[in-house]
Amino acid sequence: MIEIERKFLVNSNQFEQEATRSYLISQGFLNTHPDRTVRVRVRDNQGWLTVKGRSDARGISRFEWEKEIPVGQALELMNLCEEGIIQKRRFEVLVGVHFFEVDVFMGANEGLVIAEIELAAIDETFDKPEWLGKEVTGDLKYYNSKLSQQPFKNWK
Repeated sequence: MIEIERKFLVNSNQFEQEATRSYLISQGFLNTHPDRTVRVRVRDNQGWLTVKGRSDARGISRFEWEKEIPVGQALELMNLCEEGIIQKRRFEVLVGVHFFEVDVFMGANEGLVIAEIELAAIDETFDKPEWLGKEVTGDLKYYNSKLSQQPFKNWK
């Protein structure tokens, strides 16, 4: 239940032509404490409840527990979330043997595009496509829980 993930900015929309699928995501946070975040997510007709722990010093790995819940329950829980619901379109892009999840944010975070890759080990190597930009792994302002509180449109 340890998630190993790296995050990158995206420097072109070429990933859209390479995507195998895309879908809309709405998510809110029941708790954004630095030691634990509790997220509610709705994707298509699915609901998810996720608990994440604090990241390691480099921001690459952390505890993650996720459970699918009925979409109706997820929608009800969204009403209890802290202010700042995240809206985004996620694109899944196969690069080599890994999938990148590229999130194109909407609403208060419009203009921000982040690619994430989950790995089996911290030092695992992976192919980097041309559209992959600067790495922002461990930069807290790019965490969705922070984007819900301090949206991209308010950055100076």
